[in-house]
Amino acid sequence: MKISATIVTLNEEQNIARAIQSIQCADEIIVVDSGSRDRTREIAMHLGARVFEERWRGYAAQKNFAASHAENDWILSIDADEQLTPALDAEIAALKHAGTTVDGYTFPRKAQYLGRWIEHSGWYPDKKVRLYDRTKAAWTGAFVHESVRVDGTVGELKSDLLHFTCNSLSDHLRTLDRYTTLAASEVVARQRPVGIRRLILDPFWTSFRTYVLQRGFLDGRQGLAIAYMAGLYTFLKYAKAYFSDRGIG
Repeated sequence: MKISATIVTLNEEQNIARAIQSIQCADEIIVVDSGSRDRTREIAMHLGARVFEERWRGYAAQKNFAASHAENDWILSIDADEQLTPALDAEIAALKHAGTTVDGYTFPRKAQYLGRWIEHSGWYPDKKVRLYDRTKAAWTGAFVHESVRVDGTVGELKSDLLHFTCNSLSDHLRTLDRYTTLAASEVVARQRPVGIRRLILDPFWTSFRTYVLQRGFLDGRQGLAIAYMAGLYTFLKYAKAYFSDRGIG
């Protein structure tokens, strides 16, 4: 069982070294860059990665493109702002030697937000399939929130993947603006009606669920910020869809 690790990048010179250096279990590392203007490609090549340049195709398509250039069928896909913990790297290395009878693996992802590791708010354990056999699985999702769909059985690894998210609320707002535009496009494409309930009630419900039902209050001030931002995300997604569908904005 040999593994190819894949990372897609755009202007990730602050993160790419950390991501690559955390991966000791892979037999090769592939970076697909979509036009970085910083030192992302230079750093990745210096650290031994195979680097390809490709125009941006969308999240799922870009990650499938990266997998298509792998020498091995087993793919470990992480983002540039993520890092394998030593425990997860060791768990995957042990799996390589033991072999497997499944077609993909989930493992938990723990996010750092405004300097704090978030353990509630609906953000953890956030289990995702990130290790998979490309002959049985692929990335799906035309707009946003891409995921790996496995045509077979899925196992579970226990150790964490670390995700370094926003260092400031300004970073979060920029990310939120980009993702809500994509999410709104998906709402319009699927012809989902946007009524007054979605614009007024859904944002409040999202914040309440995040902060109270998903125990965001245990994540301190960061949990409060996450709850408010989750509500804002919901509002902007539907507001952008509403006005876009009417040729405004």
